[in-house]
This record gives sequence, structure tokens and C-alpha cells, in this order.
Amino acid sequence: MASSASPDISKRKIVNGPGDYVLEDVPHLSDYIPDLPTYPNPLQDNPAYSVVKQYFVHVDDSVPQKVVVHKDGPRGIHFRRAGARQKVYFQPDDVHACIVTCGGLCPGLNTVVREIVCGLYHMYGVKKVLGIDGGYRGFYAKNTVHLNPKVVNVIHKRGGTVLGTSRGGHDTSKIVDSIQDRGINQVYIIGGDGTQRGAALIFEEIRRRGLKVSVAGIPKTIDNDIPVIDKSFGFDTAVEEAQRAINAAHVEAESFENCIGLVKLMGRYSGFIAMYATLASRDVDCCLIPESPFYLEGPGGLFEYIEKRLNEDGHMVVVIAEGAGQELLSESIQSMTDASGNKLLQDVGLWLSQRIKDYFSKQRKMLINLKYIDPTYMIRAVPSNASDNVYCTLLAQSAVHGAMAGYTGFTTGLVNGRHTYIPFNRIIEKQNKVVITDRMWARLLSSTNQPSFLSAKDVVDDKTDLEPSTPLLK
Repeated sequence: MASSASPDISKRKIVNGPGDYVLEDVPHLSDYIPDLPTYPNPLQDNPAYSVVKQYFVHVDDSVPQKVVVHKDGPRGIHFRRAGARQKVYFQPDDVHACIVTCGGLCPGLNTVVREIVCGLYHMYGVKKVLGIDGGYRGFYAKNTVHLNPKVVNVIHKRGGTVLGTSRGGHDTSKIVDSIQDRGINQVYIIGGDGTQRGAALIFEEIRRRGLKVSVAGIPKTIDNDIPVIDKSFGFDTAVEEAQRAINAAHVEAESFENCIGLVKLMGRYSGFIAMYATLASRDVDCCLIPESPFYLEGPGGLFEYIEKRLNEDGHMVVVIAEGAGQELLSESIQSMTDASGNKLLQDVGLWLSQRIKDYFSKQRKMLINLKYIDPTYMIRAVPSNASDNVYCTLLAQSAVHGAMAGYTGFTTGLVNGRHTYIPFNRIIEKQNKVVITDRMWARLLSSTNQPSFLSAKDVVDDKTDLEPSTPLLK
């Protein structure tokens, strides 16, 4: 990023209530622009919505972050419930919105773009929507494209993003200059934690300039590593597509003597795709993720377990997340990062394949077959499935409702099954990771019968850092 500043998270909006109730509220345009006029929500006259009783969200509706509580415990942290409000802060004819997609590809990007456009157009009568071409740098380095329901009608059936994307290219001043010069007053930013960090910087600069511009984020990460929210869009599709690779590896492994099917799945820092794909498959004998260290040689090591499975079954399937075992590889590129600030990872799948081959051929003098499958870009590039399409639609509509109601500096996401508005700082402060002392990881270990690869010290250290389980981990 060109700007080295960090988002100003000191201006958090905290509302306290009885029973230790805490609302982590999101910013509103009226916080820094006085005497803003309000208007009746056009939805009250929309035939599709006017017949729905209690369609508008109550001003005091909130959603708890932690759904499991003790009877005498505090009510805890809450987030503002997403949805349409009775009053809006923009006249439809005055809205000039823009949409940008940033970072890597993920199933559902086009669905989110489509539903933001259609939501603005059909629910609120907004006709001016721009698509920013090529990520953040598109604000100041590329042309824009006019979007309407006809243009985006069938894009949800395609993978990728019709707007194009890129990593990096974030220059806060240039981006906000472009927003101001074009007369844009609603900005919808779709991307992962790095993108949301950039969105927070954009919001802070807009607030500093006193502009009436709502900034809404839609969190995107195929790895499901964004905190607070139940899951990220595209995750269900990724797990479903990963099944194809695992099934292919299993077919190959069963068809050859002493055959190992090795599948590398996405998961730079978090092993959710690998874990859920393994649990869904039931054909996997070993799952390796970044959160759970493993070792190769010696008692209880991976090589010993592989030999045991081959002797008993004649074949096995190993799933490894791309970020697993990086500490075992050469440290030559550990300090290098890509344009988004992510550490560059070495191909642990190819490395592990070679180590397995060398061990069994040179040390054990045992003939094995190994089939290595890396479906990363095939998974990223597919259209979203039915579940993710519905989720993307609701995320997009929640973002539109929030921006029209004057909220800004927020990300929309599912918390305990309810759509909410979450402050940027909560989304970017840490990463969501698999808790290896949690029930779900225990279920995986019992499913695969693999060793935990944990020493007693590892268990103690992990429990020390134990966070509340992600809502995915029931």
C-alpha cells in the first residue's frame, strides 16, 4: 500500500446496556456531518416489500456475538442487525454508487456484484452505478464501466469477476480524490482482510474530509479466515469442489499398489477448507493444516503413519493445506510478500511429495506410487453453488440497506445466523483459525484416525491462546 497509515480504530462506537450488554456499533454519516436530512424509505411503496409485515429493522435490533452463555453471565458483545430502515439518508436520484473487487478470485464475486446493482436499482430506484475496473488501482488508473440490471443479468453464472481484480495498488489519497471528483457517494468494496483494511483507510480519509460518502465492505476470502462472521462467501463452494479432487485422489490410490493420493488445498493461514473437505469426504486418511504442526520422521511422525496405512490398506489419501508445514521448508523466501502483503509460500505439496518418495525409496526400500493433485485455481474460478448464491444475495442486499440508511465504515456479515453490520476494526484485527483443541478438530482426528502430531507442550500452548470457537465449529 502506498499509505503507511493504519485505520483509526480509536473512534469505536460502544453502547453499553444493562446486564453487561455491549453494542459495538458502526459509524454513521450523522456522526460527522450535522443536520443531515432524512427521507422515507422507497421500499414502503415497493409492491414486493410493502406487503411484508415488520419488514423494516427496529433501530435497537442487535445480534450477540456469542450465542452460548451461562444464565448468570454477561450478555456480552453485540453487533447492529442488518436490514432496511424506515428512514434513508440518500434520495435515489442523488445516489452515485461504485463497486470494486480486490484480491484473489473466489466463487460468488459476480453474484455479489449483480445483487448490489439489482438491489440498488430494483429496491431503491438507483440508476447510477459504476464498476471500478481492476481493483483499487482502477479508481485512478483505469476506466470504469456503467452497471445496470441488464449488464449484470447473467454474470452470476460465470466464475471470476467481470470487474477484474488485482492485488495491491492502494493509494488512499488518489482513491478518495477519484471518489470525490466523480461525485461518488456510495462505495461497495468486495475483498479479504487486506482489502477491508484498505477500505478502513478510505473511510477514515472520507471522514477526515467530511464527505457524505458511505463505505460498505463485503468480506471475501475463500479460506474462511475472516473473524467474527460465521463463514465467508465462496467457502461452501470451495469445500464442494475440493471433493472432486479428493475423490480423484482416492480413485487413483485404490487403483495402484502402495499408492498415496496427495491433494493440496487452499489455506494460507487457516485450514478450514482442508478440514471440512476431509470431514465431508470420509476418504481421507490424513489432513494437515497450518494450525497443527506435524513432523515427518520418528515415532508418531507422518512417515510412520503412512507406512502403517499402506501396510494395512495398500493405499491412502493425504490432504494438506497450502500453509501447512511451512516451518519445515527452506526459509529462503519466508520474508518475501506479494502485493497484498501476504507471505510468499513455497509449494508444500511438491515438497512433501518428494520427501515421501525419497523416504520410502531410499530408507525403507519400499516401492510406492504417489499421485499429486493441486486443484487451487480450478476451485477459485468456478461459479458459486446454490448455497453461496443465496448467501451472496443477502450480503449484497444488507450492504445496500446499510449504505442507504447512512451507515458507513462497516462490513456486513453473518453472525450466529443473522446478518449484521460489523466495524472494520473487528474484521481486520486478527485472522480466523481452526482451534485444534476444539471439538471439530477432534471429530476430524476420530474420522481419519491420524495422529494428532501434538506434544503435551503443544496442547498447553494452544489452550493458552484458545479463542471462542468460530460459529462454524459447532
